[in-house]
Amino acid sequence: MSSQKAVAENMLWGGRFTEGLDPLMVQYNESLPYDRIFWKQDILGSLAFARANSRGGILTEHEFSEIERGFKQIAEEWSTNSFVVKANDEDIHTANERRLGEIIGKDIAGKLHTGRSRNEQIATDMRLWLRDELRKLDAFLSDLIKVSIARAEQDIDYLMPGYTHLQKAQPVRWSHWLLSHAVAFASELGRLREVIKRVNKSPLGTGALAGNPFQIDREGMAKELGFDGITINSMNTVADRDFAMETMQWGSSFMLKISRWAEDLIIYSSLEFGFVRLADAYSTGSSLMPQKKNADSLELLRGKAGRAFGHVAGLMMTIKGLPTTYNKDLQESVEPLLDHIKTVGDSIQIATGVLSTLTVIPEKMFAALAPEMLATEFADYLVRKGVPFREGHHISGRVVALAEKNNVPMDTLTLEQLQGIDSRFGPDVRECLDYERAVELKDAIGGTSKRAVREQVEALKAIIRGESA
Repeated sequence: MSSQKAVAENMLWGGRFTEGLDPLMVQYNESLPYDRIFWKQDILGSLAFARANSRGGILTEHEFSEIERGFKQIAEEWSTNSFVVKANDEDIHTANERRLGEIIGKDIAGKLHTGRSRNEQIATDMRLWLRDELRKLDAFLSDLIKVSIARAEQDIDYLMPGYTHLQKAQPVRWSHWLLSHAVAFASELGRLREVIKRVNKSPLGTGALAGNPFQIDREGMAKELGFDGITINSMNTVADRDFAMETMQWGSSFMLKISRWAEDLIIYSSLEFGFVRLADAYSTGSSLMPQKKNADSLELLRGKAGRAFGHVAGLMMTIKGLPTTYNKDLQESVEPLLDHIKTVGDSIQIATGVLSTLTVIPEKMFAALAPEMLATEFADYLVRKGVPFREGHHISGRVVALAEKNNVPMDTLTLEQLQGIDSRFGPDVRECLDYERAVELKDAIGGTSKRAVREQVEALKAIIRGESA
C-alpha cells in the first residue's frame, strides 16, 4: 500500500477513498500547523461530548473513564510540547483522536465520534478559544482606559490647543484630549462585551448539518463548557462564521480608533509640536541621522490597523458566495482570526505601554496656545450682554481681522481699539484673554472644565465596572 493511500485511509474521512492524495494537496488541505492552538478546547469539547454520550447509554462508564484517561495524557503531551504529530494528522481533531486510539485502543476511541462531525467540532473549538481570548482583550482594553483615566487625573492642570481641521481652535485640558480617546475606547469595550455574548453559544451536538440522532443533551454540554446557551439550527451552526466575522469587525473598529489616537501622538511628539516625548522603550533611532527619535510604536499601531481591516475583508469575501452549509472554504476563517486576535491584543498592550511611560511637556502645550483661539470668548462676552450670538460672532471676527490688519497678537489690542469696533466692549473684556477662564467656562456635561473632566472620569470608571455610565 502506498504511503499516500495509507494516509487517506487513516484520515477520519478516509474509508470512502481508495487512491492516495497528491502530496501538495495533503499540505494544502491540512490545518494542524495552525489549528493545533485549539488542542485544549478540542479535548474539553470531546470530554463533554463523551460524558453526554455516556449518560445517553452510547458509552459505558468504563469506556468513558478510558476516554477521560486518554485525554488526560494527551493534554499533558500538548502542554509539555511532547505530542508527536504524524503524517495522517490532518487537523487537531484527527490528531487527538488518533492519539487517543493509540493510548486506549481503537475500539473504545472509535466510539467517541458517534453522532459527531468535525464541522461542529471546529465551530466549538473556535468559539471556546475565542471566548477566552476576547475576555483577555477585555482586560487589556480596560487597562488602557484605566491608564488614560490615571493620566487625566494626574495631568488635569495642563492646558493645550484643541484642534479642528488640524487648526488651532479653542483651548482645552490635556486631560480632556486623553478622555476623548478613552471614551472612544470605552465604546469599543462595550461592543466587545456584546460580541463575547454572541460568541459564547455552543454548537456541540449539531452534527455535520442535520443534528444529532442520539438525543444528546446539548444544553448539558453547553453548561459544562461554560457556554451561555446553544445555537438553535444545526444547518446554520456549521456554516456560521458570524462570530469570527463580528470579532474582526469589532477589532477593525477598535484598530481604527487606536490608529487615530496614535496619529495624534505622532504629531504631538514631533519637534514642531513637542507636547509629549515617548519613552525610549517605544521609540527607535535613525540609521543615518543620530538626532532622530522615531515614534515607531505609534506608526506600527497605525499600520497594523490596515492589517486588521484586511482580515475581515478577506473573510467576508470568502463567505459571501458559499452555498449552504459547511464548505472547506470556511477553513480560511481560522488563520486570519488567530492573527487578528494577536494583532489587536498586542496593539492594546503596546498602546498602554506608550501612554503609561509618556512624558508630557506642559510648557510646550501652553506656549502653543494663541490669543486668536479666544475669539469665541469675545462673542460669548457680548452674548452675556444680550447681543445675539450671530451678531457677536461677526463682531469678534472683526476683532480678529483688526489684529491681522495691524499684524499684532489679538491680546495686544487696546480697549479703545476694541470699542472702536463695538462700544459694548467694557474694561472687563480683558478677562476674555485668560486661557484658564476660557477652559473653566466650558462646564456643561462633557466639557473641558476640571469639574466636567472629573465627571467623565467617574463615568468611565463605571463603564469599566460594567455599570451604565
